[in-house]
Amino acid sequence: MTIKALVFDAYGTLYDVQSVATVTDEAFPGYGEIISQIWRMKQLEYTWLRSLMGRYEDFEVITRESLVYTLAVLGLKHSTSIFDRIMDKYVHLDLYPDAKDALAALKGYKLAILSNGSSGMLNALVHNTGLDKILDATISIDSKKVFKPSPETYTLIEEKLGVKSNEVLFVSSNPFDACGAKAFGLNVAWIERVTADAMALECKKADMVRPLTMFRAMRMQMDQFGLDPDYRVKGLSGLPAVLAAR
Repeated sequence: MTIKALVFDAYGTLYDVQSVATVTDEAFPGYGEIISQIWRMKQLEYTWLRSLMGRYEDFEVITRESLVYTLAVLGLKHSTSIFDRIMDKYVHLDLYPDAKDALAALKGYKLAILSNGSSGMLNALVHNTGLDKILDATISIDSKKVFKPSPETYTLIEEKLGVKSNEVLFVSSNPFDACGAKAFGLNVAWIERVTADAMALECKKADMVRPLTMFRAMRMQMDQFGLDPDYRVKGLSGLPAVLAAR
């Protein structure tokens, strides 16, 4: 079946969530990396827990809750202005360096984001980084009131873009999301930014396992559900070659 649309995850795929460390380290010198890692892991955990409990709150609420947790567990006191400055980075995240060129090279396909992000957060982020001029749609899971990787969230692709599952290439660097999309029946390209070999070498060389190393081990390696992606690429720039080879 011909691919008609490419649908991207936002956080961690098009946008570098680790870029929040520039702000967290300014606010709490020496703590920037560990704040960013705990915050992201708790943010994801809260999406899954709220989905399972049937107690949905949108991604902005979850992002705030998980930051509150992170600062509390590290014993870091903060003012409202510092907290708000850190939160503001989520609507000014850095794009991965190859993102705009990769999207430009995919002109001719429908291009969209499907994200756990709330509509407000996503629309601001996409506008602030200029992707609103490139994307055909920015789709939030808000209307389903459940988070990826729930199958319900992936139904939004056909609802919003009018393309069937087998006409979509779903792109994510998040293993849980790649597995969820594959289980739903989408064609999946996983952005494997950190290989297992590189991960093993990083752990072997380290005198102490750093927060970023732990994050890469727990959140950036493919999960073992027997739901392998159709394609593995090292970065967004590898997508045109994947499509050309189909």
